[in-house]
Amino acid sequence: MEGKEEVAEKSDQMATTIPLLTPYKMGNFQLSHRVVLAPLTRNRSYGNLPQPHAILYYSQRASEGGLLITEATGVSDTAQGYPETPGIWTKEQVEAWKPIVQGVHEKGGIFFCQIWHVGRVSTYDFQPNGQAPISCTDKGCTPGLYGVDWPSPRRLSVDEIPHVINDFRLAARNAIEAGFDGVEIHGANGYLIDQFMKDQSNDRTDEYGGSVEKRCRFALEVVKAVAEEVGVHRVGMRLSPFADYMETGDSNPEALSLFMAESLNKYGILYLHVIEPRMKDDGNKAIDENRADLVAFGRLFLANPDLPKRFAVNAPLNKYNRDTFYIPDPVVGYTDYPFLISYSSLILYFTLIKSHLHLKRLIFLVEYSFKKFDSSIFPQKMERNEEGEEVAEKSSQMATTIPLLSPFKMGTFQLSHRVSDLLEKQIKLSWMKL
Repeated sequence: MEGKEEVAEKSDQMATTIPLLTPYKMGNFQLSHRVVLAPLTRNRSYGNLPQPHAILYYSQRASEGGLLITEATGVSDTAQGYPETPGIWTKEQVEAWKPIVQGVHEKGGIFFCQIWHVGRVSTYDFQPNGQAPISCTDKGCTPGLYGVDWPSPRRLSVDEIPHVINDFRLAARNAIEAGFDGVEIHGANGYLIDQFMKDQSNDRTDEYGGSVEKRCRFALEVVKAVAEEVGVHRVGMRLSPFADYMETGDSNPEALSLFMAESLNKYGILYLHVIEPRMKDDGNKAIDENRADLVAFGRLFLANPDLPKRFAVNAPLNKYNRDTFYIPDPVVGYTDYPFLISYSSLILYFTLIKSHLHLKRLIFLVEYSFKKFDSSIFPQKMERNEEGEEVAEKSSQMATTIPLLSPFKMGTFQLSHRVSDLLEKQIKLSWMKL
């Protein structure tokens, strides 16, 4: 190995063979890969206030030139429908978001805030003064759907709609003040904007109901207001035209999709985010066939904070635990998913090399470090005899898991000739960039 240059060259060659890991220019943003963190509600923002533990959560999933989208973030005190979800309508919330955004930026990530209003997908408990939730309709979701006794919403009057649009505008302004690179307008999953767009939920007969153009008017007015506030180059939108979440479906989703896509193109927003369940191989195929520019991963990214790196080396993926998706614990199921390689283990590895300890002792300590911090690498119980045969076997497993480390041998052990005091810095920096 020639050092840093050869490491970078190999990483580049590897990326070109995997469509998801190819670079992409998204407006003014240069993305190093196309693996995006999807917006994921996590229910850990106590009192609708983003918490310090979110700094670690998002920074764990940040990478140089990688795009992250926040969990859905409320635009006003009427926008809430779930416990402990964050907001961005108050000064205190803006200040709470700032260190979270900073943590992502320090890793070189690009961070967008998804802004939402749940509309009728709420109950009296989440609304100010226990009032009814608002919507385009006074038809509520079927009581008992998902185990919730949904109340009948209050139909917004035409005069009230501009005030809700203004809530989205102010939320976008607040997001930029908090340091976000842009915003994603949540127009999917049966929430307020989706309720206006779909004919299953929108039964209005005024200028915001009836034809597809009128039903989409609210959505496009939100887009216009947000784009004028923060710049069209900072605005994306999420849609789910073919879905019927929360009894919000449409009788002609093809026409709805086409109208919204053409309308958003006229505004020139940065991107359109359409929901379609997809796994890794399908994502690569979508990129390769030019059917998508970026692919957002939800559950896989939740359980694998280093997902792009795992795709790069074709490593096994952690299994997600659905039972911990929506619990308030600040660690369990949130920041405790193991990495493919622990950076703290690398620090120990290089420190031991530098101190010139006996290599047999070095191997033992490195393995112990990986076992302690990264149990996914050594799934079997670690045992060793006095001669250390099994240590060598496990170390070989470790080497194949980490492409930058080759097999090493000393007696019954193997030692990598590519790891030395001279290459310590280059290798460490290369792993940080993966």
